[in-house]
Amino acid sequence: MSKIPFNQPFALGKEFDYIRQAIQNVHTCGDGSFTKKCHAFLEEILGVNKALLTTSCTHALEMAALLLDIHLGDEVIIPSFTFVSTVNAFVIHGAHPVFCDIRPDTLNLDEKKLEKLITSRTKAIVPVHYAGIGCEMDAIMDIARRYGVAVVEDNAHGLFGKYKGKYLGTFGTFATQSFHEDKNFNCGEGGALLINEPQYIERAEIIREKGTNRSRFYRGQVDKYTWVDIGSSYLPSDMLAAYLYAQLEVHEQIQTKRRQIWEYYHEHLQDWAFEHGIRFPIVPDYCEQAYHMFYLLMPSLDKRQALIAHLKAQDIVSAFHYLPLHLSEMGQKFGGKEGDCPVTEDVSDRLLRLPFYNDLTEADLARVVAAIREFS
Repeated sequence: MSKIPFNQPFALGKEFDYIRQAIQNVHTCGDGSFTKKCHAFLEEILGVNKALLTTSCTHALEMAALLLDIHLGDEVIIPSFTFVSTVNAFVIHGAHPVFCDIRPDTLNLDEKKLEKLITSRTKAIVPVHYAGIGCEMDAIMDIARRYGVAVVEDNAHGLFGKYKGKYLGTFGTFATQSFHEDKNFNCGEGGALLINEPQYIERAEIIREKGTNRSRFYRGQVDKYTWVDIGSSYLPSDMLAAYLYAQLEVHEQIQTKRRQIWEYYHEHLQDWAFEHGIRFPIVPDYCEQAYHMFYLLMPSLDKRQALIAHLKAQDIVSAFHYLPLHLSEMGQKFGGKEGDCPVTEDVSDRLLRLPFYNDLTEADLARVVAAIREFS
């Protein structure tokens, strides 16, 4: 019996044709024709002012920190239940992370606990749309506006998800996307910075081009380019963009398949979960999720670990998720301590993610479900 991995990168076919075209175009470095196609696609579909592909979501977050002029002593509010990139992008510029707990239902940043964390030093709020389910953006944006604080949406999980009919990633000053191999749309490693406030576009292009005004040069706006600001090399190869574009142009087909996987788990495990006191993801009626993952919230850490072992014995790989950032070695250096984010601490011990990737067949899903239903 073959192994069912937790994740498996996929290709639909045109990826290789487009990579070949990128090579034949004799422009395999950044901002080639396929990069521009990805930019135009994201801008048109999402309605953002500017989309810029990056080498990773981490780098998109770092660009957001640079654009907001994050300096030593600034505070950035971040959920403790997220990937380390969300915090690292700001800490490397001297920011002090302020960890916020999550809601017990959606596992997103708890907007009810947000306002009391804001101080005169707060520079940004970074909500993470966990599992591609939208944060409470109305409340978060209202608080941010009242205090004059920027919002950077970490939308690594949520491309094409919506909150109250509006695409995730289109609320804050900036948003970041991930095209890592475990995301709905991938190019191995990659990301994007979405810019919703146009006054940041020109500087974002400069930062992304190693601090030079080369983008203006290529558009014929200056007769030569030079070093004008801080920056780094955040451009992905056009071959990676070619791979990504092949997936973006059939995004509806991919999302339909992922919805079918999510709904299969939900339908075939619902009675078992209820019987054993296990909770599924909660999707509010006003959210259209991105179908990024399907998780089980087990009754205890011991039950979670036992189910992981049970599935592993049948060659099925499942996974837990984030450990609380505030309790990590680095988090404690910033003052984090046990009890600061009780929901995060509880959920982190009990959450189990099931295999979820675009090539999962119905036979694979049936095998996963059968193995889970054997567990008690």
